[in-house]
Amino acid sequence: MNYRKLGKTGLDVSVLSFGASSLGSVFHPTDDKEGIRTVHEAVNQGINYIDVSPYYGLLKAETVLGQALLDIPRDQYILSTKAGRYGADRFDFSYDRIIRSVEESMTRLHTDYIDILFLHDIEFGDMNQIVEDAIPALEHLKKQGKIRFTGISGLPLTIFQTVLSQKPIDVILSYCHYSLNDDSLLELLPLLSEKGTGLVNASPLSMGLLSGNELPAWHPATPLIRQACKEAFDYCSSIGVPLPKLAIQFAVNHEGIPTTLVSTSKPQTIMTNIGYALEEQDFEVIQEVRRILEPIQRLSWPSGKSEYNMGVRVE
Repeated sequence: MNYRKLGKTGLDVSVLSFGASSLGSVFHPTDDKEGIRTVHEAVNQGINYIDVSPYYGLLKAETVLGQALLDIPRDQYILSTKAGRYGADRFDFSYDRIIRSVEESMTRLHTDYIDILFLHDIEFGDMNQIVEDAIPALEHLKKQGKIRFTGISGLPLTIFQTVLSQKPIDVILSYCHYSLNDDSLLELLPLLSEKGTGLVNASPLSMGLLSGNELPAWHPATPLIRQACKEAFDYCSSIGVPLPKLAIQFAVNHEGIPTTLVSTSKPQTIMTNIGYALEEQDFEVIQEVRRILEPIQRLSWPSGKSEYNMGVRVE
């Protein structure tokens, strides 16, 4: 496994990291014991960063992950969780709720500190409350030693620009913006470098768009995006190259992106993904896939309040 520095945190994170959302049966029903074995396999193979949230599976992902972590020494992994989102339409970024949230998460995760606490999907919140209430709560928790680093997460890239112009943040988590079909995260790298902010990239498969699997009903991608991704998958199948392999290789090979989260509840899948990450990438095939996906490059979907989605290219 290869490792990179996470901003100015001093943390060395594995280029491929483990997203525990699958442990909450978010995408399809999962077996908890198998999920626990998957976490153990990931750590055994060199993954040292794990991310979760109370929202994933409505506490289930944190609970299952907590069981898995009981068997792993605390110094062998870097752990992040989130606060502020607790359901599809349940958000609370108040100071007191953030404080209580981390206490609840630590109990489920069987730890007395969290390495990084992200405010979850802040585009659904009131930005004044995020800046004046929620982030001060993170700063208080950091002073107490209950968290080591502060973070924010969300989909629209504008939210990071907005917050970083007002408050120092240790780490951001962005998803679906550095993948074969959407590399718009590159536009944010100069700002992150200037601020010394660490970057976690999530969902190199665009929440399953590049997996070839049937998408869950809630997936927000437009028919145009779905069709282009299917064409890319069909092309890769015709030449015997897995599209997920190319997607993971594309993500982990950018030196400016410290770590990329992948999520699975199956031991064999995490082993396969690690193998992909360590294998030399096939530039020619990746370029051909990028050509197929060019018509939808940097197209996304809205998330949260309309004012944070003004620059989102949908179709």
